[in-house]
Amino acid sequence: MRAPDTQITRPGLRAWLNSDAPASRFQARMIQLYLGWLKLRGNPLALIGFLIIVALVLMAIFAPWLATAEPSAQDLGQRLLPPGSAGHLLGTDELGRDIWSRIVYGSRITLMIVTLVAVTAPVFGLLVGTLAGYIGGWVDEVLMRVTDIFLAFPKLILALAFVAALGAGIENAILAISLTAWPPYARIARAETLTIRNADYIAAISLQGAGALHIITRHVWPMCLSSLIVRVTLDMAGIILTAAGLGFLGLGAQPPMPEWGAMISAGRKFVLDQWWVATMPGLAIFTVSLGFNLLGDGLRDILDPKKSKS
Repeated sequence: MRAPDTQITRPGLRAWLNSDAPASRFQARMIQLYLGWLKLRGNPLALIGFLIIVALVLMAIFAPWLATAEPSAQDLGQRLLPPGSAGHLLGTDELGRDIWSRIVYGSRITLMIVTLVAVTAPVFGLLVGTLAGYIGGWVDEVLMRVTDIFLAFPKLILALAFVAALGAGIENAILAISLTAWPPYARIARAETLTIRNADYIAAISLQGAGALHIITRHVWPMCLSSLIVRVTLDMAGIILTAAGLGFLGLGAQPPMPEWGAMISAGRKFVLDQWWVATMPGLAIFTVSLGFNLLGDGLRDILDPKKSKS
């Protein structure tokens, strides 16, 4: 007798991700992520931004192995050396510290600031915006007028005021940036909530006995996330510049921490003759800010449901 056919008929991973009829919620989410990755990969500028952010994360993780010297180690005999001399890839500063090593370790500070602001300001803005949009009435008026007060001041000026009141330091700088960053997210969440709360499926859920808290957390918040994610990514460049501005003015990370804004502040005295002292951390800020902007534009194209599939 002929042996039965033992060929495996189970589809491969790519076929599983391209399925038109997902068998589970997990598969549906994986398909959505895969399609988003394909769109991101098809956008060269967004892919460049994504790679820049990945490089920043890897630099922060592997800083002890990438750095060629201790970031705070001083050697006055090798001060203000140009790039490429005596084993210093990007030169040295006014105290003989290796600029490359300080930029590498400074990526940890930048990533810490971005992460902490990204997990505090949008969450608070989402809470304020959804409460104002769903409840309405005097709650909406009070919350939105408070939001307008924060929006009336430039972010950097308001952050300077908060840091001046709280005191200089990296922790107070992060808190000040978070306090100035939440109003735009509240506005976006409120606008999305005003649209969602009048939808037919929200009325059906309410008729089934669901309370306001359940509707907000289970049905309104998920619909607001895509817009907030895009806005967070686009705002990261501004957050990095605000943190660098506070560091430049001496109100952010304090010496000898290798914060990029503080490095520019220390190198501004040598910008004409020893240009690399201020230029190298400035290029680091420019590159990371550009990466977040490019990635934000790409995510907007991917997550915006109004975009066509063309």
